[in-house]
Amino acid sequence: MAVADCPNATLAIERIAAALVGRTAEVVLVEVHDQAQAAEYGMAGSPTILFDGVDPFAPGGAAPSMSCRLYRHEDGTVSGAPSEAALREALAGTVLPQPAASGDR
Repeated sequence: MAVADCPNATLAIERIAAALVGRTAEVVLVEVHDQAQAAEYGMAGSPTILFDGVDPFAPGGAAPSMSCRLYRHEDGTVSGAPSEAALREALAGTVLPQPAASGDR
């Protein structure tokens, strides 16, 4: 899910598609319009990726947010979407929540 005109939504969708190669899955982009919707859906920044309703990348205690979200990669760098490797791990059910990167909000 993402806010309107999220600059990282396209990147997230591209990485999700790459991580899903060879799998059958339904991918739905939900546009979130206000803080109430962010709270309802559990959006911890835009974009937020849910697998069966769970955000495997959410830092513990993350508050619902309409802000831009950053994802920390294995090499310590950050970007606006999880890496393909992190998405594959999440699909396998092995990703543990990571601490928020500096500037996440």
